[in-house]
Amino acid sequence: MALTHILGYPRIGERRELKFALESYWQGQSALEALELTCDELAAQRWRRQRDAGTGWLTAGDFAAYDLMLDHALMFGAVPARFGLAPAAVGLAESFALARGTAQQPALEMTKWFDTNYHYLVPELAPDQRFSLHASRYLAQVDAALATGGAVKPVLIGPLTFLRLSKLDGPGERLALLPQLLEVYAELLETLHRRGIEWVQLDEPVLVTDLETAWQDAFEQAYARLAVGPRPRLLLATYFGPVLHHLPLIGALPVDGLHVDLVRGASQLGAVAAALPSGRVLSAGVIDGRNIWRTDLRRVLKQLQPLQAELGDRLWIAPSCSLLHVPCSLAHENRLEPQVRRWLAFADEKLGELEVLRRALVDGEDSVQEALAESDASLAARRHSRLVTNDYVTKRLASVDDSMARRTAPFAERIVQQRQALQLPLLPTTTIGSFPQTPEIRAARAAHRRGELGAFDYLQAMRREIRHAVEQQENLGLDVLVHGEPERNDMVEHFAEHLFGFGITENGWVQSYGSRCVKPPIIYGDVYRPEAMTVDTTRYAQSLTSKPVKGMLTGPVTLLQWSFVRDDQPREQTARQLALAIRDEVSDLEKAGIRIIQIDEPAFREGLPLRREDWPAYLDWAVNAFRLAACGVADGTQIHTHMCYSEFNDILPAIAALDADVITIETSRSRMELLDGFGAFAYPNEIGPGVYDIHSPRVPGVEEMQQLLDRACQVVDPRRLWVNPDCGLKTRRWTETMAALRHMVEAAKAVRARLTEEAVH
Repeated sequence: MALTHILGYPRIGERRELKFALESYWQGQSALEALELTCDELAAQRWRRQRDAGTGWLTAGDFAAYDLMLDHALMFGAVPARFGLAPAAVGLAESFALARGTAQQPALEMTKWFDTNYHYLVPELAPDQRFSLHASRYLAQVDAALATGGAVKPVLIGPLTFLRLSKLDGPGERLALLPQLLEVYAELLETLHRRGIEWVQLDEPVLVTDLETAWQDAFEQAYARLAVGPRPRLLLATYFGPVLHHLPLIGALPVDGLHVDLVRGASQLGAVAAALPSGRVLSAGVIDGRNIWRTDLRRVLKQLQPLQAELGDRLWIAPSCSLLHVPCSLAHENRLEPQVRRWLAFADEKLGELEVLRRALVDGEDSVQEALAESDASLAARRHSRLVTNDYVTKRLASVDDSMARRTAPFAERIVQQRQALQLPLLPTTTIGSFPQTPEIRAARAAHRRGELGAFDYLQAMRREIRHAVEQQENLGLDVLVHGEPERNDMVEHFAEHLFGFGITENGWVQSYGSRCVKPPIIYGDVYRPEAMTVDTTRYAQSLTSKPVKGMLTGPVTLLQWSFVRDDQPREQTARQLALAIRDEVSDLEKAGIRIIQIDEPAFREGLPLRREDWPAYLDWAVNAFRLAACGVADGTQIHTHMCYSEFNDILPAIAALDADVITIETSRSRMELLDGFGAFAYPNEIGPGVYDIHSPRVPGVEEMQQLLDRACQVVDPRRLWVNPDCGLKTRRWTETMAALRHMVEAAKAVRARLTEEAVH
């Protein structure tokens, strides 16, 4: 009999209950016990939904109050010595010191989980790291799941994925730490076995990436060790792509089951099934865990029926990956275009799709004929809907030529014009774009959305906020200002609200990191811009100051990556549609007299395929999309872009090919290590390495920022350096924002003065 399960479920709650509980605790408005109670209630709610949907296993251990990688690091005793915390003493309250930093210590580094928009905290391991097991919180979650009476399948990040995604803070090799780490894993598996756990899911998504020989050999070593001694059966879970390149290795590992992604790796099914050792479970990831479109149930059923005949109860049916990456439920979506809503499936609806497939395999197609007919009708309606295609967009795309993606002069000539026009000092200071989104701003936006605040009054409220932001920046002495973005709920959703081809949800929240949630818009049709989106607000801000104000836009690749993207045409084509929309906005900003325009692309690195052989095709169309958006301006107009929380060294030629006049990047958590690659590459254009981490409430001092700037000046010619925070400031409060920016300006002035004095002498 076919069995269903999931690899993970959203943690934040339908109404972002986890977010609000975390922030209430951090602000001192509620006790730790209240936060723990919310976590327990959300975990129980997730198990109820799985049980109600008929899943064969209740998945446990995938819930984290902040981040699962952080929880694993703490569970294995990997607490950096710089925090002064004994591993055995780190509870939930203490874990936030690593996640958010302290007055004395910056937080752990943060970067993207593979090619998703989820940010994980990078475990910081010492060369002489000693691992030890501290699993009380993890085991409490497993015990709570067991208490519900269902069969429980705990989840663990596998040892090789954990080690591969960690950072070694000092000389040596991470793999040297593997033998001792395996002993802790073995101890935990034995503990779970004693609790009666039959199966454990070990997530090893690094198997879809390229692995050096030493790491492949390490898989053999690791799983040979974990196979010894009392333990539950092991389900090796891979996802985010195919594993054909590692199939001989995987087939030889002593595990009891294998999960594969048959959405992003559909072509691998035949080879995987043929290579599956006798008696091993195959978990088929046939429901898309990364996107929100309904599944073609009839097509998937035809795919599964031969497997069911061959494998019987050794066939498990699952989403492709954890459902962490999609919203909880469609139940509260009442404002979506009805046609579009019918095409969608969020986490709960995906659980329902799994049950339909299971019943069809067990009881026959006749038992689910109504559900299959509804699936067929939904797919047909979407395929033929007039909402999806637009002749104007098709014709405009056909008219694009290569010259539209080139500036008329090279950077060396453009920068001379730009410096003469802007008259900025050495080490010019700026911010990335957004300023704090205060309760007053959110209240005004909500009242306007409900119709309680008229358009004129809302405009005036936003202009007051813009005026305040400009005044504060002038008081601080910043050199290039921004309007602060009070009218923007999100850097992607704001633009989606003004572009045709997008749908906006009410409660389609997805966790980005910690308490930070985003509501990705849905690209369901051809995209175009009916009218200007940002010109009025930017022009108003510029009218308030003699200093240059940046126009702030989100780039086409990020609009693509941070949306739920239509799956009925190549992503490249959608990116080009987005690029033309942003190109029009850039042109209108320039006509309005804006001389610096920032086109943010924080998702540029995130979109990179997980295997190097697929990089060239992606980088070609991604670079082209940015250039198509940016290159329609005069040489004297300065184009900025921003990227954050990614490793850039291996794609620096592509970043240089963007030909942005200035790029700002996140570097503070790595203490400027990320800048080294730009220096070694001799990145040709101007660059602003972030000098403080905006994802933490911590306010670094002037001396600390000055030290980072001094290091930056050793790597990059100071004449090409800008000074800025790591990212936008919308999540911060005004008090900490002003304090940090004041320190930043003071640090820049101090280094500027020293450099000027050195130049004189």
